[in-house]
Amino acid sequence: MDMEWHFDPDGISLRLPSPVVEVYDDRLSSYGVRLLLKRDDLIHPDVPGNKWRKLKYNLAEAWDRGCGRLLTFGGAYSNHLRAAAAAGRYFGFDTVGVVRGEERLPLNDSLAYAVSRGMQLTYVDRTTYRRKTDPEVLDDLVGRFGPCYVLPEGGSNGLAARGCGEGVSEIAEDFDVICSACGTGCTLAGISASLRSGQRAIGFSVLKGGDFLGDEVRRFQREAFGTETRNWSLDTDFHFGGYAKRMPELDSFIADFGDRHGVVLDWVYEAKMMYGLFTRIAAGDIPAGSTVVAVLC
Repeated sequence: MDMEWHFDPDGISLRLPSPVVEVYDDRLSSYGVRLLLKRDDLIHPDVPGNKWRKLKYNLAEAWDRGCGRLLTFGGAYSNHLRAAAAAGRYFGFDTVGVVRGEERLPLNDSLAYAVSRGMQLTYVDRTTYRRKTDPEVLDDLVGRFGPCYVLPEGGSNGLAARGCGEGVSEIAEDFDVICSACGTGCTLAGISASLRSGQRAIGFSVLKGGDFLGDEVRRFQREAFGTETRNWSLDTDFHFGGYAKRMPELDSFIADFGDRHGVVLDWVYEAKMMYGLFTRIAAGDIPAGSTVVAVLC
């Protein structure tokens, strides 16, 4: 299969490698730390960041298997469902989104966008959704919608971790630490498995009670690379109340960062990572003289 995706009949322009830009901020320079942003958020407006990196090899696998339909899972505000629907439109796949909870009309912007890109939505109650990986539940869904390539929630699996790791090789400058927001552990798994000796990765959990993500990172690494690495850590102190929750200090940080650097941070993922990173640098947890890469997705 042509992994450059030139077969796409509608055309899609991916900004790869994604840009790496330096951020000059006196709050960091006073601690002797240099910050680079890996702008994966600029890869494509409809399939940005780690969404594209997670989908890349899964789409190739679906294509190689001859599966013309993708079935995947998400909440009512899932960015993954948006991206999967867009990718389906661009690359010729039918898409089915299994949404947690009851249908609510009118559709919110995320689900309306997914539908506008051809995704068929179906809804399951929260109890069933928690069992979404059970063979009984999957068999029922496949029986209803026909042969499907099943993508996990968030698009996270071993193939996705392989894709997430590819961004590391695009960074030409030497660095010591690379950071990402962490929702499933997949991005952190791929990035950390792709580092050179002496480099390390930090994942900032956006989930309350996110310590379990450590096991997920190790699982994704085994699935993708057949081994585990120890060059990463998980920081669970900056969830701001839990997934898709925020506090005034986070909003203030987002506004200030935008004013200083012209970059509007996504408050669900990116801002929590960046707030945590600035806090850790101020606490001396990242040594002076370090170069840090923060991945925006």
